[in-house]
Parts: sequence; structure tokens; C-alpha cells
Amino acid sequence: MKNIDTAFRYVRGFTMLVIVGCIIICCYTLYKSFTAVTLMQDRVYILVNGKALEAYSSDRKDNVPVEARDHVKTFHRFFFTLDPDDKVIKSNITKALYLADDTAKRVYDDLKENGYYSGIISGNISQTISIDSINIDTNEYPYHFKCYAKQNIIRTTSILNRNLITEGTLRNVSRSDNNPHGFLIERWNTIENKDLGVENRK
Repeated sequence: MKNIDTAFRYVRGFTMLVIVGCIIICCYTLYKSFTAVTLMQDRVYILVNGKALEAYSSDRKDNVPVEARDHVKTFHRFFFTLDPDDKVIKSNITKALYLADDTAKRVYDDLKENGYYSGIISGNISQTISIDSINIDTNEYPYHFKCYAKQNIIRTTSILNRNLITEGTLRNVSRSDNNPHGFLIERWNTIENKDLGVENRK
């Protein structure tokens, strides 16, 4: 009986030790799992051409200059990229007007009233734009910007090159499918839009 009692105490002690060890290991595993999940929430992996690239999340304030420049670039690309097709023109202008206030709408209405878009369609003219640089002042809100670009107006026999400089301010708005950057261009104004030269097409 004495040996049975001693063996029972040993078994009981060993069992308690195993249980305590299991609890400690489980708690440590849970702690490390939550820590790993927290770290992973700050990371995004993007699959590009079969390779996983790691991207890091950050506050918007860290990306304001980048997003603001891309917003201005996107607006100008939609507003000034035109082809001799009424549907293409309307589609691009509609996308551009989601990114700006009524100052851009007034410019569009003036150009339309003066027959600019109908002239593009009837003359089979295409218009492209290349952005040279965009300066954004993020030290003062709303953010002031100045955009420097070149326009190419492609006709049947020639290409007209023009210099374009515009300015305006950026105001924060809610993000949406039509405005993914969450900015709105205000007080948009063309400072310069002059001819640089004409190339003959071969």
C-alpha cells in the first residue's frame, strides 16, 4: 500500500507538471501568434510576375506628396488625352471632372461651346500629354500645385508641340471608385499654353 501511495503521488506530481507545462507552452504559443498577426497586418504581399513583393502600410500623411502628384497627373491625362471619337472624349472628360471642381467644368464648357471637341472629331486630330513635373506644396492646406507638361496635337500631316503650365489647389475629400486618391482640384487655372513648334509627319 505504501508503494502504491508513493507511486500515486509521483504520477500525480508528474501529471500536474505536464499540465502546467502544457499551459505555459499554449500561452507562449498564443502570445507569439498574436504578435506575428499584429506584425503581418502592417504588411501586404503583392504577386507580380510570379514573384511576391512586400508592401508596407503607412499613414496617409506619409504619402500625401506621392498621392497628390498622381492625382494631378491623372486629371491632366484624362482631360488632355483626346481622340477623334465622341465616346472617348466624353469618357475621358467625365473621369477628369470627378477629380476637379467646377473650374474644370467651366473650361470644358467653354471649349465645347467654341467647337474645340467637334473640331477634333471632324479633323481626325489626336491630342496627347506628357507630364514633365508636378510641384506640390504640402506645408499649407489646401495644397497648392503647379503642373508642367507638353502637349502633342497630332494632325494628318503634322504634329504641333505645345507647352502647358497649370496651377490649382488640392482639397481632401472622401475616397471613391471615381476618386481613389481622395483629393479634389480647386481653382484650376492655365498659366501658359503656347506653341513650341510643328513637325511634319512622314
